[in-house]
Amino acid sequence: IDKRSGVSQRMPITVMENEARRLNALASSSAMLFPRVAHFLAQEMERASVVADNSGLRGVVRMGSQVRYCDDKTGEVRDVVLVYPHEADITLKRVSVLTPVGAALIGLSVGQAIEFQTPGHNKRCVTILGVSD
Repeated sequence: IDKRSGVSQRMPITVMENEARRLNALASSSAMLFPRVAHFLAQEMERASVVADNSGLRGVVRMGSQVRYCDDKTGEVRDVVLVYPHEADITLKRVSVLTPVGAALIGLSVGQAIEFQTPGHNKRCVTILGVSD
């Protein structure tokens, strides 16, 4: 947390060009239906470092990545796959990028943590433990 402004500083994130384009479009098209999470996703895309699609990012959460993360409050470890909304299926652990946790995960690297707001207006913080394609 930045002591001067009281604003928590977010870790840098990296997103590939094609995904950034799709995710920005998704945030825009979802703004009316899901205003809070669409706004959060748009903010995440604004602050992301966008790299060429052929950058071969390793250890960075991308669309389709298998992600292991830890809920910093409960200590619970979860394994999920980050997907676009039409592919989401919680029984298969396929989490939509248009959910608060999904939008929080995109672009993070192993060891990074992020705080986000749940649909019930609670704050949660998760830490990335592992990422695979």
